Amino acid sequence: MPAVPDRLDATDARLLLALSADPRATVLSLAQTLGLARNTVQSRLARLESGGVLDPFERRVRPEALGYRLGAYVTVQVVQRSLADVGEALAAIPEVLEVIGLSGVADLLVQVVAVDADDLWRITEQVLAIPGVQRTDTNLALRRFVDHRMTPLLERAAGTAPVDGG
Repeated sequence: MPAVPDRLDATDARLLLALSADPRATVLSLAQTLGLARNTVQSRLARLESGGVLDPFERRVRPEALGYRLGAYVTVQVVQRSLADVGEALAAIPEVLEVIGLSGVADLLVQVVAVDADDLWRITEQVLAIPGVQRTDTNLALRRFVDHRMTPLLERAAGTAPVDGG
């Protein structure tokens, strides 16, 4: 994956906000909305895409739509020399959505989805069977209070964020 640029400018942030508001917007409509030349919008979008700024489209698909109604976060303790191998093995499990390296007692935070409790049991057994995994702790996701979001940060970068009240 390409390195993400250090910093986006206000125009990039405005472009991403417009794209977030209308993901199917054409380059021409984005240019009109933002008051920019079509070529400017096109080159900036190409740079943002090739620079790894935009996540893959699959991030927008909700697991529930595929029948995976149960979500969980599994913390995993790993034999240190096995981190890379454990990461590869986790990537081979389709229900594993994301794996994040942590500092602290747990080494990895693994986001998984399951059809039901029995399916979650199967998945956690699969994780425990990976060579190098020492211990897991599974926490059910009961409710999402804040969806993944970038709009407040983009608004700040674009200079359009509301002013704090105090």
